[in-house]
Amino acid sequence: MHRRHHAVTLQQASEESPALAKLAALARDSRDRLRAIESLIPAALRPAIQPGPIDADNWCLLVRGNAAAAKMRQLLPALQAHLRSRGWEVNAIRLKVQT
Repeated sequence: MHRRHHAVTLQQASEESPALAKLAALARDSRDRLRAIESLIPAALRPAIQPGPIDADNWCLLVRGNAAAAKMRQLLPALQAHLRSRGWEVNAIRLKVQT
């Protein structure tokens, strides 16, 4: 029996695999959260922030550099409150510094 291999898009693959579908949904949710708080982050700092993984009611932001992380730490209470006001259950936002 010969199997034919054909290319599939990430969306098609995720629709056929529950695990991939869940991962894709989490990635979308993380991007949506970042969009929701973007206006609260200073414009000069925005390029240094990327959405990261979601684990239960904790969310991780990937931050480029220690200086950006220090400024983001100051903003965390406001960011969490804003997300909660928009319907997200976020008990904590973790920062992961990328070098």
